[in-house]
Amino acid sequence: MSDARTSGRSGTGRGSPRPSPEVIRRRRLAVGALAGGLVVVVALLTAFVWPGFAQTPEPEPAVTVTAAAPTPTTSPSALPKDATTFLQAMPGTVLQLALAGATPHDEWVDGADAVEAWSVTYAEGDAADAAKVDVLAGQWEDGDAATRAYGALVKAAGTPSDEGEVLVGTETAGAYVVTPGSTTGTAVVTWRNGTAVLQATGPADLVERFYSAFPL
Repeated sequence: MSDARTSGRSGTGRGSPRPSPEVIRRRRLAVGALAGGLVVVVALLTAFVWPGFAQTPEPEPAVTVTAAAPTPTTSPSALPKDATTFLQAMPGTVLQLALAGATPHDEWVDGADAVEAWSVTYAEGDAADAAKVDVLAGQWEDGDAATRAYGALVKAAGTPSDEGEVLVGTETAGAYVVTPGSTTGTAVVTWRNGTAVLQATGPADLVERFYSAFPL
């Protein structure tokens, strides 16, 4: 005869006991550690197996946009028929200015012992209010005479606002000085290059750039 105490039990038996909270906590810690380890492994494999993944990208090269040099809108005037080799060395154009005329400058020949001297005008156009730079250019017999003439011109021009050396390649060929002009808003650049002495007068915002672009 069956025991009455067991007649009411299910044939499937009892389920497994529920894990304690401490066991659940340890399992979660183990899973988290495993997941973290997998992330590190994947990162290391990616960095070494996939070239360039962990490298800092090279910065994009800077692009410098240079404005086009200004060009004249008019053609240079013809030189006098008796133009010397020195006068012919004067450029026909400088920046946006074109040679507008050239005449002898006797003051430097008679008063400063120049071998020859010229007054050369460069203008942006034919209009009366066009930008203009006047250049006095003289040639002396030797470097010492040119240096003396240059010194006298610089002294007469006033207090320099800028000065420096004239370089031909890496060699010093002379010097230059920038001084305020006699008219408001103008400036004068006086420079010596070997046996030549030149002096440019014009708008202050133009004449220094004119000097920098002048080939003599």
